[in-house]
Amino acid sequence: MLELSGIVRRFEQGGTVLDVLRGVELTVRPGELVALVGPSGAGKSTLLHIAGLLERPTAGTVKIAGEDVVGFDDGRRTEVRRRSIGFVYQFHHLLPEFTARENIVLPQMIAGVPKRVARQRADELLHMVGLDQRGSHRPARLSGGEQQRVAIARALANAPSLLIADEPTGNLDPHTAEHVFAMLTAIVRQASVGALVATHNLELAQRMDRVMEMRDGQLVEHR
Repeated sequence: MLELSGIVRRFEQGGTVLDVLRGVELTVRPGELVALVGPSGAGKSTLLHIAGLLERPTAGTVKIAGEDVVGFDDGRRTEVRRRSIGFVYQFHHLLPEFTARENIVLPQMIAGVPKRVARQRADELLHMVGLDQRGSHRPARLSGGEQQRVAIARALANAPSLLIADEPTGNLDPHTAEHVFAMLTAIVRQASVGALVATHNLELAQRMDRVMEMRDGQLVEHR
């Protein structure tokens, strides 16, 4: 689902050169959860942005579902993002004026899916995350865990091949975080989505298939 090869990200400011990523190599397979750990400032967010086509590498190759996308212009990168990548963040970023169902319908309609089909898909996803009875509720009426489950459903709305999650349980209490993580794991397995998950929670990280650590601008397997 994701293949990063020789990824370099270099920043230049005031004559100073900073190599944040130094030849990163990473593969994420279908149905696999890969944890990304490391201290703040180690380059995790930069790597997620490059994997999610939000930022271009200075050098290296990015393949999404087997497609080399590094040379794509902004329009084609946006198209691949919309079609193949789902994002989940620490804060849910749901649109407050829309219901849970509408928050899942909207990205599908933006991608050109007919409203009737989008609503059916939204209802299927709400069922998958255990929120069948909450679809008509706006985010303010949902708990933190429910909001994050809707955010995960929204990320899966267009059936992406790759899910990128940045601290998806970081804003939740331990019990709710456990529930959300279990649900996320089940969905990744069921849908054969590849998932790259940045987290500071080493206990959760060690329950994923692999744990990769950012260290000196490179990825090493955490043991």
